[in-house]
Amino acid sequence: MTHTIPAPARQERTPAPPARQAAPRGPLRTRLADPLFNVIAVGTLLVAIAAILYPMYFIVIASVSEPSEILNGNVWLWPQGFTLEGYTRIFGDPTILRGFGNSVLYTVLGTAISVVVILCAAYALSRKDMFGRTFFMLLFIVTMFIDGGLIARYLVVRDLGMLDTIWAVVLPGAVGVWNLIIARAFFENNVPAELREAAQLDGANDFRFFLQIVLPLSKPLIFLMIMIHLVANWNAFFDALIFLDDPNKYPLQLVLRNVLIQSEVSAAGGTSGLDSYAAAQRLGELIKYGMIVISTVPLLIVLPFMQKHFTKGALLGAVKS
Repeated sequence: MTHTIPAPARQERTPAPPARQAAPRGPLRTRLADPLFNVIAVGTLLVAIAAILYPMYFIVIASVSEPSEILNGNVWLWPQGFTLEGYTRIFGDPTILRGFGNSVLYTVLGTAISVVVILCAAYALSRKDMFGRTFFMLLFIVTMFIDGGLIARYLVVRDLGMLDTIWAVVLPGAVGVWNLIIARAFFENNVPAELREAAQLDGANDFRFFLQIVLPLSKPLIFLMIMIHLVANWNAFFDALIFLDDPNKYPLQLVLRNVLIQSEVSAAGGTSGLDSYAAAQRLGELIKYGMIVISTVPLLIVLPFMQKHFTKGALLGAVKS
């Protein structure tokens, strides 16, 4: 007797579920969130840029406008009553060009000394095998909180025989401790000890390793240090005011200060009538705005070329720790 195996019941194929439709987009507020944020962010940045650039632009147009128009509020977008009398008076003074040359010399020399000393000291302090590095670092940090004062500083400069010399301007503030800390952190986080060990196996001593390996790897830090000290040395005038006696050695900032004081003195007491007083006051205002432009333009020309390296160096030296 044969047994027939019943065929399996034919299962009915269930229809495939319909394709899931895209979820409906959120409410209008959600859809407008990103564009609204972009508009607010861009608007805020534009306002910030205008708040930074407009004062600089105003100083430029005010330096070639009549002071009476400035006082009346007529100068806000374009110069009114165009005049170059202020610049003519400034550049007609022979001390201006001499002061400009002195400032260039002090800035270049002071920046070179500061950058070299800070890089060498920071690399030495970043080496964990340096004997007494904690003690030396503590000595540097103490100077950030304890200062002997102006009299003690003057006595030190005098006893070292640097009064009325270029060294009295560039040496007393050559090493900024905060910049030294940034450079030390950069070397600790970007120059591994394994790299130095590999260089030693190849026969490189410490000086060769520092000059040929460490410095090429530290270009962002070097540009950062150069930019910081360029600005500081170009704007510095206090050390020159205290330590220099020869007017021929004055930097530009100090020369411009003296020119402004002379113009104010002549306006206050060196005139005999109301008309001459008003003329002296007018010239003083033109000189004031013109001096701001003259002292700022060199930095505005140089710094944009270093901005990329400045930002990168600041992040590498300050964020990592």
